[in-house]
Amino acid sequence: MSFAEAMFKYDLGSFFDEAFERSQAPRDHYRSVIEGFIAYGESEFQRRRALIELVFRNQGITFTVYGDEKGTERTFPFDPFPRIITATEWAHLEKGLRQRVKAINMFLRDIYHEQEILKDQIIPKDLVLNNPSFRKQVKGIKLPHDIYTHVIGCDLIRDANGVYRVLEDNLRSPSGVSYMLGNRSVMARSFPKLLEGLHVRPIGHYPLELLKTLRSLSDKSRPTIVVLTPGQYNSAYFEHSYLAQQMGVQLVEGRDLFVEDGYVWMRTTNGREKVDVIYRRIDDNFLDPEAFNKESMLGVAGILEVYKKGRVALANAIGTGVADDKATYAYIPRIIKYYLNEEPIIPNVETFLGAEPEGLAYMLENAEKLVIKEVGGAGGYGMLVGSESDEKQRKTFLEAVKADPDNYIAQPIIQLSRHPTYYPDSKHFEPCHIDLRPYILMGEEITIVPGGLTRVALKRGSLVVNSSQGGGSKDTWVLAEDNHA
Repeated sequence: MSFAEAMFKYDLGSFFDEAFERSQAPRDHYRSVIEGFIAYGESEFQRRRALIELVFRNQGITFTVYGDEKGTERTFPFDPFPRIITATEWAHLEKGLRQRVKAINMFLRDIYHEQEILKDQIIPKDLVLNNPSFRKQVKGIKLPHDIYTHVIGCDLIRDANGVYRVLEDNLRSPSGVSYMLGNRSVMARSFPKLLEGLHVRPIGHYPLELLKTLRSLSDKSRPTIVVLTPGQYNSAYFEHSYLAQQMGVQLVEGRDLFVEDGYVWMRTTNGREKVDVIYRRIDDNFLDPEAFNKESMLGVAGILEVYKKGRVALANAIGTGVADDKATYAYIPRIIKYYLNEEPIIPNVETFLGAEPEGLAYMLENAEKLVIKEVGGAGGYGMLVGSESDEKQRKTFLEAVKADPDNYIAQPIIQLSRHPTYYPDSKHFEPCHIDLRPYILMGEEITIVPGGLTRVALKRGSLVVNSSQGGGSKDTWVLAEDNHA
């Protein structure tokens, strides 16, 4: 099969394909890119692919896989065939994301203050008050602009009919934005002709927008801002250091900060310097050993008391995890309706709760047709994809579900949309399942950088896109105008 044929011929199956309407018929907004790849030819395409891998390796664009005998540090897998979103599609997504994050933030403010939504019995009290991520220590604290979720990553998928749906919300310290920026950089340098004439909206201003959001949390004209990392062994350390460098702020670990005289200070070669805003990439549990996990060596002792007095701002706020819990996710449509009196613009995936008798029964009886997840699970861990498991695996997993049903939710196996992706071993473009993580910033205003991180399930046939489970990524192009597609 020729390079051109490999671009145009693969089995669409019963899935929604992002690039093709039917066999050998590209969607209008993909046509010029497909023609552009063919014009490069196979040998030139391969040369540019190799250069991209070299750039990623030399720049240290990596991620960490824990517990793998091949080693923990990996170059992040990248596919050069970009995912393209039309201007009309993006306008719909942007409107839906703004609605969603606005309602979620109102929910967080409410549960840490008046708790009206609980009094009105819109969602179960226990779901919030007994949630391990609900931090009663911060109840009643006044936050700048009443904002709790400053950096949000919403995972979106498209179903078999091409309908965008929210799969989950990431409200604590969503990662991946550095890969989004890196992907655009290498595509612009390696395949510049593909971008010409398409009017792709830029994303390179994200670090400046993040810096603007962080500055808005302080009433100082030039606040001291730091990025707090758990350290170089964290899976997202590259991102922490990259964002700090791009914003021109200090990257610090817990040992670089200390509390004294009622403030947070940073150790410098010129003595101590007061810290005003912390973009923290450390979970609540490890943030303050005096308030949360006493064994933590990653955080800053006494920081909670400074935070409660409004003398340091944290992004994201303490306690946001209660709203990105997979069980809370099932109630987001009700939360949107309650606070905004609107129906969700971007729907959820149907969700069954193990905490509810009918949900548990359905889960146990239909495991082979469901994805069952731990409520607090992340990174593709703690989950069962029924269609990819055998009877023994399902039986073992369901024993854990029955032992602690409140800790599990289930969703139908969504046939995620697919996208052409190049496989070096076959030298063909093959369809792979993808999702999309747009990044939303909330300060004095809401900012959404056009696009996001498109993740790809590189393991053939897999529905799991997480990098820790063998996934990779693509550049995501949002068109400024549909008529230029």
